[in-house]
Amino acid sequence: MTRPLRLLTGIAAWLLTVGVTLLGLAALTFFIGRVIPIDPVLKIVGEKATPDVYHRVFLELGLDRPIYEQFWGYLTKILRGDFGTSFATNRPVLTDLLNFFPATLELSTIGLLIGVALGVPMGVASAYWHEKWPDHVIRVVGLIGYSVPVFWLGLVGLFVFYYLLEWVSGPGQLDVFFVGTVDRITGSILIDSALAGEWEIFFNAISHMTLPALLLGYYSLAYISRMTRSVMLDQLSREYVLTARLKGASEFRAVVGHALRNAAIPLVTVIALSYGGLLEGSVLIETIFSWPGIGNYIYSSLFAADMNAVLGGTLLVGVVFVFLNMLSDVLYRTLDPRARRVG
Repeated sequence: MTRPLRLLTGIAAWLLTVGVTLLGLAALTFFIGRVIPIDPVLKIVGEKATPDVYHRVFLELGLDRPIYEQFWGYLTKILRGDFGTSFATNRPVLTDLLNFFPATLELSTIGLLIGVALGVPMGVASAYWHEKWPDHVIRVVGLIGYSVPVFWLGLVGLFVFYYLLEWVSGPGQLDVFFVGTVDRITGSILIDSALAGEWEIFFNAISHMTLPALLLGYYSLAYISRMTRSVMLDQLSREYVLTARLKGASEFRAVVGHALRNAAIPLVTVIALSYGGLLEGSVLIETIFSWPGIGNYIYSSLFAADMNAVLGGTLLVGVVFVFLNMLSDVLYRTLDPRARRVG
């Protein structure tokens, strides 16, 4: 098989995998919406509606049709970008998702940067001092971040750093009198306030963002440091590291210049999955801190029995997670020639 044909075959297989995965995701969200014991008709018409009104809306929603026809209708709508209308906001769900998702993306990205900046060095140090006291301390720190419920850490953080010490601002993205004072351009409050030159709002947003971002960063750090330690232990036991040391390379060069350089390839996948996990797991943090993101949107919609919004938000998070997973696979194959040969 020639190289161009092999490349086209690989791209076609990748696109087919993505398509089947997204189709399965759409089917999963659809059937979850049907299994949950919430009556969408009753949510629209209200409990005092007459049977005739109830039946008319029931027919308008197509709930009388076979389940496969309902799924096909749902699939064709989401392919057109139609996720229905939110009962709570009375706006198209897609509009709500575009409004709320940038706040989640901003918070999760900062959390990931914190997790990478601290987690990778901690993982390297833990592997280098294997079974010594730095290794034990770092593993305990990671274990706490990985096992303690994030909502509990959020509540404790608010009580200590906001209520007792007053080091950070409280829940919300901004103080109340700053809300709506910056034109929405990108959806990121930090970027939009900086573009507008509103530095007081910019630093107010940082004060509100500090605690939830640090908590997400701690959660990410726990996973990244543990995986970095595992990968580095494998790399440090390889013969090329011993060879570098025998040739007179310093410990820093042997560990960072050789072992960490090779460990960076599998760590790409670890970081991408960690990013997806932050986007998925931001629901609790956003709820505790009243952060106007997609997690808080899904949570409030679920309690309002707004299934169009819940399914739309769940599908969006799932699509982003699938995209990050696929992107990590592409980057892995790009960075590692051995993976390209196997593929």
